[in-house]
Amino acid sequence: MAWRDAKASKVRLLLFMASIILGIAAVVSIQLFSTNLKDNIQSQSKTLMGADFIIDSRQVPTERAKTIIDSLKPDASEVNFVSMIAFPKNGGSKLVKVRGMQGDFPFYGKIKSEPATAASVYQESGGALVDATLLLQFNIKPGDSIKIGELTLPIAGALKSIPGGSAIASSVAPPVVIPYRFVEATQLLQFGSRKEYQYYYKASDTLNLKRLENKLEPILDLENADIKSHTSSTERLGRRYDNVGKFLNLAAFIALLLGCIGIASSVHIYIKEKLKAIAILKCMGASRLQSFLIFLIQIAGIGIIGGLIGSIIGAALQTVFPYLLKDFLPFTLEISISVQPILIGVFLGLFMSVLFALLPLLRTWYVSPLDVLRVDENASQEPRKIRFLVFGAILVFLFLFSLWLIKDALYAAGFVVATVFTFTMLALVALGFIKTIKQFFPKHWSFTARQSLLNLFRPNNQTVVLVVAIGLGTFLISTLYFTKDILLAKTEVGQASENANIIILDVQRDQREAVSQNITDKNLTVLNNLALVTMRMHSIKGRLVNDIRQDSTRQMRGWILNHEFRTTYRDSLIASEELLEGEWTPQLKPGDPIVMSISDNLASDAKLSVGDAVVFNVQGVLMETTVGSIRKVDWSQMQLNFSIVFPAGVLEQAPQFNVFTTNVPDETSSAALQQDLVAKFPNVSIIDLRQIYTVIEDILDKVSWIINFMAFFSILTGIIVLIGSVRTSKYQRIKESVLLRTLGAKNKQILQITAFEYVFLGLLGSLVGIILALVSSLCLAIFVFKEPFVPSIIPFLVFLPGITLLVLGIGLSNIQTVLRSSPLEVLRREG
Repeated sequence: MAWRDAKASKVRLLLFMASIILGIAAVVSIQLFSTNLKDNIQSQSKTLMGADFIIDSRQVPTERAKTIIDSLKPDASEVNFVSMIAFPKNGGSKLVKVRGMQGDFPFYGKIKSEPATAASVYQESGGALVDATLLLQFNIKPGDSIKIGELTLPIAGALKSIPGGSAIASSVAPPVVIPYRFVEATQLLQFGSRKEYQYYYKASDTLNLKRLENKLEPILDLENADIKSHTSSTERLGRRYDNVGKFLNLAAFIALLLGCIGIASSVHIYIKEKLKAIAILKCMGASRLQSFLIFLIQIAGIGIIGGLIGSIIGAALQTVFPYLLKDFLPFTLEISISVQPILIGVFLGLFMSVLFALLPLLRTWYVSPLDVLRVDENASQEPRKIRFLVFGAILVFLFLFSLWLIKDALYAAGFVVATVFTFTMLALVALGFIKTIKQFFPKHWSFTARQSLLNLFRPNNQTVVLVVAIGLGTFLISTLYFTKDILLAKTEVGQASENANIIILDVQRDQREAVSQNITDKNLTVLNNLALVTMRMHSIKGRLVNDIRQDSTRQMRGWILNHEFRTTYRDSLIASEELLEGEWTPQLKPGDPIVMSISDNLASDAKLSVGDAVVFNVQGVLMETTVGSIRKVDWSQMQLNFSIVFPAGVLEQAPQFNVFTTNVPDETSSAALQQDLVAKFPNVSIIDLRQIYTVIEDILDKVSWIINFMAFFSILTGIIVLIGSVRTSKYQRIKESVLLRTLGAKNKQILQITAFEYVFLGLLGSLVGIILALVSSLCLAIFVFKEPFVPSIIPFLVFLPGITLLVLGIGLSNIQTVLRSSPLEVLRREG
């Protein structure tokens, strides 16, 4: 019986199946894509370091540290230091960072050089890889020589980029890479030289890097060494990767809800039309269970088939997208597909279809044989208690599903509450709209307008179902769009001229005006002119640093005790800072107690709070200070940020040098500026951040593409589900339209009645959905993504009229068979 009825209603059930297929396809596709993305991004983040983890020390490792380093068996090692180099060809000189490498580094990514083979042969041939901009600046080519201390080496190639970008970013000069075995011959590593030893490791996939880091960090900290896993490079990009993961899970949750909307609305209307047939069956002796199972088997079968098809489509998309979009993909995505998502998709298809169709299915249980004669649509209603149980089961399912996706009970509950709130608001708006029309019915309007309004509240109306379906679909689509904008606003790094990519160091007091003039003469803008004062901590909260260093039970981090802080002074906070505790002091007068502002990470590592005393050694002069405020610093922003900032009026007379920043448009401009500055000011050091920007922008471009793709894929899914929901309602309007034609209505009048009705429904549902999406997106921005929210006008200009026109178009297409055929022919065809 279930099969016979399904064959007779195959077109309607196919629309129902379409909702399941699209919902499951979106979920499986997003889950697989999210997993593949995570794996690929993880691999990409490793290229920033070139290894799985690094142990480094700014001194020759102590005996205990060396034991730990050797026990882990490093796969490569490096010693780096800052030194002046010279080019014998033309006598040019420059401050550079020399990196003496040994071993097969990098393990991830590759060294890019010109010629390309230089990166793989420089260690064997005994040559040097020199920064490409540096060669351009001094008109040096591969094959020429470079003098490093007492050592002269041939230049094997121009260094374009090298994994270990964090090392380049923190350097005060362009990189020069040489074989490790030649470091001693330079005779530059003397007692007291500033140097850094780094040991690179390639770990197995089964090694828990986080646990290793947590275990070794306190031990190495006591030995003035440090361990960093490859995820440290990802952390420099702030919360962007975390936010992308949250966004993809949100997209999966929304895709599922869109499928559920299609299921609920399609089955609701389908079962409502079958109630009279069920009543006839019961008159002929069918039991409650039999009539219920007829439609349950239909829905469950369609759910399994739809889930399987959706899972296969979702999995197939993983292999098809890289080929279809290879010209648009900014990277090669390695795809892996497992059986688990397909099994989950089939289970979800069955569970979703039965659960969200259960409420209308239960009406078949309570249909009375007398309903054959009844006209009242509310004649057979399931008990309120049963209805609440079904609603409860739906909420539990949504909560568990969202918990599985986002692994956070609070956020999962928040998503479910927001969905229920939206659903309730839409239903209340629809019911309020019906009540308002009834109370203030425009009796003097034209016949077609009055008839369309009557359709909104008379028996068998579809107002609440379609307003909720359209509104919830619009709400989810708009929320996804707003959320996409929140994330993409954070993936802009180094694109604007306001972002510095050149840093000029060691500018002396008497050189400031000349350097500034030199920059502006090249049509460049001085973005920052900051004074830097170096100092070390002498005592903390009354305890000498030397005493604290010997205390093995200390709680503060060891780096603070040995670190040379580069501080500055100014009278205001900058964009990357936010005051957390205390009071910001813009300026001090001579004789005032000295207060300073410290970053939150420094406060945590040094166990400092507002009011604590710290004595600094400012190049031989002791300076007593007090912590006046604690700032939150966004270190992910590529600009000059400081752990310690003093008010104006404190350090102006201290020994200091200035730092200038500017933005150059290309490599040629960068080389011209550097060559000119070094010629006029030999003491000046210049950092070119474009290498780091290149690495970071590549990754963020990939993230931006993925965000856009997943958003529009889910939005397209939502639109198709909306089409299915509205399309299903055609079976409720056909008989009414046929009756109007039988009574003499013209095709034009029927078109106008239908058009007005669907315009009202589309406009009301989409408008309320967009307004609610604004509220939800604001909450997501504040509580989940922790980013500012600037709403886009696109949903109001595109989604509002677009969805309204879409609903209108589907509504008008629903009655085309009525307009083209005779009433009797339509009734025979539609049953």
